[in-house]
Amino acid sequence: MKPKRHLFTSESVTEGHPDKICDQISDAVLDAIYKDDPQARVACECFTKTGVVIVGGEITTNTYVNINDIVRRTLKDIGYTKAAYGIEHETCAVLTHIEEQSPEIAAGVDQRSVEGKESSEQGAGDQGMMFGYATNETSEYMPLPIFLAHKLAIKLAETRKSNQLDYLRPDGKSQVTVEYEGGKPVRVHTVLVSTQHDEAVKHGKIKQDIINHVIKPVCKDWLDDGTLYHVNPAGSFVRGGPFADSGLTGRKIIVDTYGGMGRHGGGCFSGKDPTKVDRSGAYAARYIAKNIVAAGLAEKCEVQLAYAIGVAQPVSVLVQCFHTNTIPEEKIAALVNKHFPLKPADIIRELDLRRPVYKKTAVYGHFGRDDPDFTWERIDKVNILKKEAGS
Repeated sequence: MKPKRHLFTSESVTEGHPDKICDQISDAVLDAIYKDDPQARVACECFTKTGVVIVGGEITTNTYVNINDIVRRTLKDIGYTKAAYGIEHETCAVLTHIEEQSPEIAAGVDQRSVEGKESSEQGAGDQGMMFGYATNETSEYMPLPIFLAHKLAIKLAETRKSNQLDYLRPDGKSQVTVEYEGGKPVRVHTVLVSTQHDEAVKHGKIKQDIINHVIKPVCKDWLDDGTLYHVNPAGSFVRGGPFADSGLTGRKIIVDTYGGMGRHGGGCFSGKDPTKVDRSGAYAARYIAKNIVAAGLAEKCEVQLAYAIGVAQPVSVLVQCFHTNTIPEEKIAALVNKHFPLKPADIIRELDLRRPVYKKTAVYGHFGRDDPDFTWERIDKVNILKKEAGS
């Protein structure tokens, strides 16, 4: 019987997308605070629309940061240097509304209650479930569709910032449809790139330039004569950024993770310090799943962690390998509980999360990146997993 074929699609966005502007500002605020106060509690949200950025949230810290300056520097770094682009870093309005963390939430994180007795063990900063995923279909242990979509978005920004295509503007999106056969990627079926551009440039030139300078260098051998290309399929894309669409922190959670392959708990990452398990729990789940696949215990792995506010131990740990595991899932789960950090304080300590490394996570995905600061991408548990699995 011929192996079953199917299509799967994932998208990414550039650093100039309105939602990603907000993610980067939120994490830039977190980084600025963490440089001086790594024990701070930060939950920073951002909203942007034409000519304005609003920053709000709950921050408890013993340091001071200039949020106005952080917003303007972030916009300038992205490339929003002209009002025609949708917002301009020097002249936009910046509004802030910051309060301290709720004392009740703080108490739950600082000290949890176990059967009526107080413990100094750090509790989870909120309830919720987090997922981590890994697959061996790429060397980065990421699904191919989201991996290529991120690479296209990165290349789009590079060609703009290097002036290789000097008519490009900051806002943009990418989307990749991959054809699978028997569960394995075999080719890129469709590539979509939408990019903001100067008004005078013709559509035909944009399409040919993007295919030649962005799509082909990134997708390479995954392309074939049957691959479909869509470049700015709606036509002109001059009005972009916050001028065309409002932006909001945490609205690109599928872009941030696995492109829709694997499940998502619903919580965003950006602007949150690691006592928030939305962030640290998801990083830990990815760390676990990646090591399981890298150790050859499964071809695909999804890990769910779930927490109760103020409670350190996760209320549940689930490992699923989609029938690709080489040893029983129950044994893999036992190895997870034995060898990986699962309590918030242990996750923060082992992954060294109290560092100002978060702004660069806020665009082009939190996973599958070759960066030593992304400690959740380490595969340092492979040998012990192989040994105890009997591999």
